[in-house]
Amino acid sequence: QVQLVESGGGLVQAGGSLRLSCAASGRTDSTYTMGWFRQPPGKEREFVAAIRWSGGMTYLADSVKGRFTISRDKAKNTVYLQMNAVKPEDTAVYYCAADRFLTLTTMKNPTAVGAWGQGTQVTGSA
Repeated sequence: QVQLVESGGGLVQAGGSLRLSCAASGRTDSTYTMGWFRQPPGKEREFVAAIRWSGGMTYLADSVKGRFTISRDKAKNTVYLQMNAVKPEDTAVYYCAADRFLTLTTMKNPTAVGAWGQGTQVTGSA
């Protein structure tokens, strides 16, 4: 079972940048898909981005395309979410996710995800 720990959240002004990190421990191998979700205040958890651990292919939600990128460092067992041009509506708790059986697109369903981090708060100020 993989364990996930997020870091890097905080307060960022509108238009600013922030990078979130997700350190994975335990068993991670080429079959894993890693991802980021977010849960705005009073709303349900929503998909943000996903990456295949082996080939590095990525998939992003339309709401963040062109502003966010997802990447991974296999040597550090870490996944990153680079957030640029942050908007106030990006304010949410951001969660790292991992699953051995989901694809880039099936990762969009949060109820199917096998492992979660504890979350990190991101606040975009106007």
